Amino acid sequence: MEDKNKRSQAKESGFLAWVERVGNSLPHPAMIFVIMIAILAVIAQVCYMNGVSVDFFDAGEGKIVKISAVPLLNAKGIRHIFSTAVTNFTGFAPLGTVLVAMLGVGVAEYAGFFDAGLKKLLSNVPSLVLTATVVFVGIISNIASDAGYVVVIPLGALIFLTAGKHPIAGLAAAFAGVSGGFSANLLFGPTDALLSGLTNEALRAASIDATVDVTGNWYFLISSTIILTCIGTLVTELVVIPNLGEYKLASQHEVKSDVTEVEKKGLRNALIALVIYIIILGLLMFPENAILKEPDKYGKININNFLAHGLIPALFLLFLIPGFVYGKSVGTIKDTNDLVKAMSKSMESMGGYLVLAFFASQFVALFGYTNLGTILSVNGANFLNNIGLKGIPLIIIFILLTSFLNLFMGSASAKWAIMAPIFVPMFFEMGLSPELTQIAYRIADSSTNIISPLMSYFAMIVVFMQKYDKESGLGTLISTMLPYSISFLVFWTVWLIAWMLLKLPLGPGAGLYV
Repeated sequence: MEDKNKRSQAKESGFLAWVERVGNSLPHPAMIFVIMIAILAVIAQVCYMNGVSVDFFDAGEGKIVKISAVPLLNAKGIRHIFSTAVTNFTGFAPLGTVLVAMLGVGVAEYAGFFDAGLKKLLSNVPSLVLTATVVFVGIISNIASDAGYVVVIPLGALIFLTAGKHPIAGLAAAFAGVSGGFSANLLFGPTDALLSGLTNEALRAASIDATVDVTGNWYFLISSTIILTCIGTLVTELVVIPNLGEYKLASQHEVKSDVTEVEKKGLRNALIALVIYIIILGLLMFPENAILKEPDKYGKININNFLAHGLIPALFLLFLIPGFVYGKSVGTIKDTNDLVKAMSKSMESMGGYLVLAFFASQFVALFGYTNLGTILSVNGANFLNNIGLKGIPLIIIFILLTSFLNLFMGSASAKWAIMAPIFVPMFFEMGLSPELTQIAYRIADSSTNIISPLMSYFAMIVVFMQKYDKESGLGTLISTMLPYSISFLVFWTVWLIAWMLLKLPLGPGAGLYV
């Protein structure tokens, strides 16, 4: 879609407006990553020439590892830049996820399934309930790992647009839930298994006789889902929507207010097809000997690998099947040629994302190659180890430090692999349980995801935003998400402090203290 109307500005002054103006006055986001690569090369060279390095205990290796800054401006570094450029791009985590999911989403959108379904769904939904629903669905989508980024976020914008609200506010609410609330949920999933595994590795390496279960943070995560839904809803309604101002719909964004009889028939047939597909998928996932279950590295049979790696193709079919059935029912898709046309059209809209993803992938990969993220994380951990705080003040400083480091090292597992061997034993000796250390880390890691350009899906969100406002850029996204980030960090931390003061368990059999 192309919006020929400029987004009205509700505020011309203030901190958020300044952040947006400064951010959007910068070059195109793709070129920003090129500039950042140049700056990275200079910083890495200076660190290398000055012998910058850190020593830390690698739990996986079981020994002290020395990490030094690696330059990009020597012969080896230049060879590395050229020889890895293609694999950096093709191996960029969000790339395949986004493109595969968008094939199915594109069919549903082309057929008119989304328009009709959302009109029917939103006919009598109050504004506040709508916003809370978008945030809540974003939060619980992390049970499917990264799927929420490519499904829930664009749908959040479309839901708000259909309801006559600013689509970027819907995108922001969904993004806040999916990414800012990544460590909250009603259930436990792949992320819980991944982080608890790293925590247990840190405990074993330090010869500490303790184990963290996957459910170790479950009670707190359930309560966090409710808290973050409320906070995200209030921030959207009281800060983001007023700041964005009125959104004037272009003709191609206009949506009819009623659902025709033909559309009702199409929705009914699509729903039947969707239910049949979900039942089949459930039979493949949940029975004791289900096809999609397989043993993990500990020999336990589960669907974690499918949730982490196989869910995107399943989501592709989740949208393609009802979209195709709806299109056949109403006549928007007549044959397989139209089906391929629908998928091709969805790929046409991803051209800008592909360009942006190429340069973003180079920067993320080269940043990891220089070891600067690891050096920064270890030095930050050593700083915290030396300041001598205990109890709640220590937890607060730990959360603030981790949230800052998260701006430079987006991967939750990579950061925790570095930080867990340092902090888990250290906090254990101070009487704090590994589960408490882990949840404090998760709060910090989630809260600043939504304002970090180094977060893998950040470039994709900019592209989604530009669908509704072509003049938006990094500045628009950061200024829009900053209120969520600050609010989540503050209130989520306060909630943990209250939890500690009340001495409530973090999960089944998981206390706060050793």
